[in-house]
Amino acid sequence: MCIGVPGKIVAVGDCVHEPAWVEINAIRRQINISLICENSPQELLGCWVLVHVGFAMSMIDEDEADNIMEMLKKITGEAMLP
Repeated sequence: MCIGVPGKIVAVGDCVHEPAWVEINAIRRQINISLICENSPQELLGCWVLVHVGFAMSMIDEDEADNIMEMLKKITGEAMLP
């Protein structure tokens, strides 16, 4: 089973080939945004994404991110990611 975890993009590089930083449960991780970046990476700052194995797989809104995190907490308890 594959699970995408919601994260908020908090930093990006100058181009899609540079890593971005996402915050998941108050912890920052490097991710690859090449699958979701269509224009300038700066346009993604503050956006919510689903992250799987270090890649931003899709864009989501904040409400969906909150719902997913609540569901994951119920499934896994407070010993949640990162």
